[in-house]
Amino acid sequence: MTSAPERFTVLQARRLALGALGFARGRPTGPVAARHLRSTIDRLGLFQIDSVNVLQRAHYLPLYSRLGPYDTAMLHRAAERQPRRLVEYWAHEAAFVDVRLWPAMAFRRHDETRMWGGPRSIARENPEFVSWVLDEVRRRGPITARAIEEDLPRDRSHWGWNWSEGKQALEYLFYVGQVMAAGRTPQFERLYDLPERVLPPDVAAAPDLSSPDAHRLLIEHAARALGIGTVQCLRDYFRLAPQPSLAAIESLTDEGVLVPVTIDGWSRPAWRHRDAVTPRKVRARALVSPFDPLVFERTRLKQLFDFDYRIEIYVPAEKRVHGYYVLPFLLGDRLVARVDLKHDRRTGCVQVLGAYAEPHAPDHTAVELAAELRLLAQWLGAPDVTVAERGDLAPALAESLQGRPSTRDAGETA
Repeated sequence: MTSAPERFTVLQARRLALGALGFARGRPTGPVAARHLRSTIDRLGLFQIDSVNVLQRAHYLPLYSRLGPYDTAMLHRAAERQPRRLVEYWAHEAAFVDVRLWPAMAFRRHDETRMWGGPRSIARENPEFVSWVLDEVRRRGPITARAIEEDLPRDRSHWGWNWSEGKQALEYLFYVGQVMAAGRTPQFERLYDLPERVLPPDVAAAPDLSSPDAHRLLIEHAARALGIGTVQCLRDYFRLAPQPSLAAIESLTDEGVLVPVTIDGWSRPAWRHRDAVTPRKVRARALVSPFDPLVFERTRLKQLFDFDYRIEIYVPAEKRVHGYYVLPFLLGDRLVARVDLKHDRRTGCVQVLGAYAEPHAPDHTAVELAAELRLLAQWLGAPDVTVAERGDLAPALAESLQGRPSTRDAGETA
């Protein structure tokens, strides 16, 4: 006889999710060390990459949200020096991925149907050129696309999306795993090299996982990272297809790795990872990247936090509701506010272009947000935080930033 699913209130599910994602424990009270980085890589498995640098590049922020100020060189070493702990690939989107998951990405590398048009077309129409580019990487790598393209014509007729044939060939080779990113230049350009020169020897020698085994591993990893979720939540973490994901969930449920649950008010079935537990209390205080796993899946975010969220980077300025680069603010176990932030490189200051409180925000939200913004400014090397008048939280936030710091220690609250 099959036992009834476990039942969770929304509060219990929310706290469980925050614990799994690394927000329930306090930030390190001392310097952030390599072991803290390793623990976060183990927990999340990926850091999404985005080119927008209006505040700080996206892949740096999940570590900051969980650990507080840290030396970003730690992340560079993990992704650029042997033995690497992170490699670039297409996971949720473009991401730094735990290198141990590389064998599980084989099904994606072998499926060219998911590849966008330019790289796929050049591989079909000009395979000799692609082979030439691969030889160039073999001979000259690590190398940028720009270095390979020096003598190649570039079509400049469509700004922004007119990759040259050299770049398209490299992206094809990157997608199918014949080249990898050995690192990034200061201009954030990929340095391409051969997998055997990028991967740690044990990972390079590991056999590719079959698609069913890969989906089982990735679904379990998603469940462990999220703690609790529906099929859509678990699929979305690594952007997996429906049918193999459902098969993986069924298999993991039969083995007891995933535990069926119901969540009050949720119409869809959900699962808890067997190792996920609900903290009695969550004392978090963190600004959360628009590309953090906490906010990946918008339906989940709405159901767990009653928080409607849209990244408005690609929305015309006149149609934006909250701003260009808006970070949710996590306080305790709720998302209580959102702030439109910019690091002005000219003045060095962190600018709050807009600040908005959620309806359930507690009275001390502005004080705690001010303390977190001071910490962020410290990490970025910014001398000051300025607040514009936009948003209902802006006046109280400006007043709090002019006052004394919060008495709550950041190491205790996130």
